[in-house]
Amino acid sequence: MNCRVCKTPIESFMSFGKMPIANGFLSREHFAREYFFEMKVASCTKCGMFQLIEQPDREKMFNENYAFFSGTSKGMAVHFGEFAEHVKKDFLVSADPFVVEIGSNDGIMMKHFANAKIRHLGIEPSANVAQKAKENGVNTVSRFFDAQCASDIIKEYGQADAFLGANVMCHIPYMHSIVEGIKILLKPNGVAIFEDPYLGDVIEQITYDQIYDEHVFLFSVSSIKYLFEQYGMEVVDVEPQETHGGSMRYVIAPKGAQKISAKVHQQLEKEKMLGLHKPETYEQFRKNCERSRDELLGLMNKIRKQGNRIVGYAATSKSTTIINYCGITPEHIEFICDTTPIKQGKFSPGAHIPVKAYEEFVKDYPEYALLFAYNHSKEIMAKEQKFMQSGGKWIVYVPKVQVLEYDFVQ
Repeated sequence: MNCRVCKTPIESFMSFGKMPIANGFLSREHFAREYFFEMKVASCTKCGMFQLIEQPDREKMFNENYAFFSGTSKGMAVHFGEFAEHVKKDFLVSADPFVVEIGSNDGIMMKHFANAKIRHLGIEPSANVAQKAKENGVNTVSRFFDAQCASDIIKEYGQADAFLGANVMCHIPYMHSIVEGIKILLKPNGVAIFEDPYLGDVIEQITYDQIYDEHVFLFSVSSIKYLFEQYGMEVVDVEPQETHGGSMRYVIAPKGAQKISAKVHQQLEKEKMLGLHKPETYEQFRKNCERSRDELLGLMNKIRKQGNRIVGYAATSKSTTIINYCGITPEHIEFICDTTPIKQGKFSPGAHIPVKAYEEFVKDYPEYALLFAYNHSKEIMAKEQKFMQSGGKWIVYVPKVQVLEYDFVQ
């Protein structure tokens, strides 16, 4: 296979095995025809882009049954509110600004522009999620963004002051058309600001659950720099984020339009120190993933042999990689609790572990909860004081496999 960005031949350095659609929570009658693909990953030696060898068709991943709504997390709601305020304060300088967001989901960020009476447009391919945004008063279209979409937007709204994205750019395999669309859409002094899970954090913290069907890429500053420079744009600022277990926010502008922050050079130097350009870094990452997998499954087997119950906490997309790569089954986890109604009563992709309402967790606390939503751990720990006071323990796997007890998190 050739790299999706620079066309250099690439080879996989590891396979996570057969994987289902990460957000494809399903009913029992759909078990027999569930879709699987082999999840292999590679890192391009030329442009540095970390990527899946194979990605399922986008219609399989993002459709009218898409089961993720950003607004269900209070922590993310706060984060996106701060993101929107940052954009309004620092980047909307024209008299009548226009903001576009790709993958706008249920309007969790765009509603801040709508409420401020700022011209805006959310672009969300999943029809059910786009409809929720419209109900929230956000101007939204249900389609995929590309160069043609950018041209259509300009015809109706004119060029944009800011193009935003949060945890969506890494989902898109046809990045050249995306970047071309951004170049078309932005004003000469406009900016693209997006954030996605950061490759450096994944390598350092062994958060391999960031790798799943939707995440065709894991970005670094160097790989984003390479990509956008091909279209006359440059990275002018970067800002590490705590969201999703470690993300990076990138600010992109037409070449020469803005001063480049010293943080860009500093992050590029850090990436060299991390060895993100070296094949041996990824060989070690493979070994680290295998060790983490074996430790987690060994711990769960031990807990179950002792007669203790384990319940999964939060039916996340990331949990699909953990469950299927580690070989976790309904014998290990009684069920996964989740607050998202569309997932309740369904089964987890691949392993077919039941997903039940959060109330089922509270009704009869297990001895252990496997925390899949570790990136929301602060919010969750504050919420689950009763579980911990009752003697409940957390199984976590980031940054290492361990059991957290009440005294530890107090």
